[in-house]
Amino acid sequence: MPDDNSVSLARMVQKLATHSRLTDDDRAVLLNLPSKVRSFEPGSYMNRDNDHSTQCIVLISGFAFRHKISKDGKRQIVSIHLAGEVINLQSLFLEAMDHNLQALTRCSVVLIPILALRSLIFERPPIYAAFITSSMVEASIYREWILNNGRRDARARIAHLLCEFAVRSDALGINHGGIYNLPMTQEQIGDAVGLTAVHVNRTLKSLSNDGLITQSGRGVTFPDWDRLKDEAGFNTRYLHMSQSGEPG
Repeated sequence: MPDDNSVSLARMVQKLATHSRLTDDDRAVLLNLPSKVRSFEPGSYMNRDNDHSTQCIVLISGFAFRHKISKDGKRQIVSIHLAGEVINLQSLFLEAMDHNLQALTRCSVVLIPILALRSLIFERPPIYAAFITSSMVEASIYREWILNNGRRDARARIAHLLCEFAVRSDALGINHGGIYNLPMTQEQIGDAVGLTAVHVNRTLKSLSNDGLITQSGRGVTFPDWDRLKDEAGFNTRYLHMSQSGEPG
């Protein structure tokens, strides 16, 4: 009977299998990696800028985010992470963290010794391919975020962030009857798209008034998904998912 840690690691294996054809043996050795489970409260730091991590962090439940701080103390959120992802992937091969990694909500993670995972990657080409592809997908998402913040207006930026969140949530089956529990405050949304919280509030109201979103507390729905995608200029291609799982 599988132990609790291997059950937790199954999310990572499922995610990796979307990027490479893993054999049953590949899956088994991944599930049997040495590991331990840990929880983080909202706002807790998992890694800080310039940390030298010895553990790879696999997010099992909840949401996490990466961010950098400017010289004058302003925060830029550079990515949002969902369950199944190795959220400090760079630590496999880069010595020091160059950003902060923080829990957005209460999170459960599995910690895997970097040396054990690195050894497995070099021994098994399909696993190596899965991790390389995961890194490439992260880079693709970063490129889209740069475009979003650099060239889209406020409505399109926020609409695009919401579209991405919905599609990635659907891929994990974590919407509830078409209602998405948005884990970010308006300040955090602003830090992800380069806007003030006041501007975010005004823009969300504009999208709501135009019938593109409906909000109730943290819950958000998309009554006209196609119009929201058009507003955002959203296309799932940059996510490189085997299935789009689009709402609606």
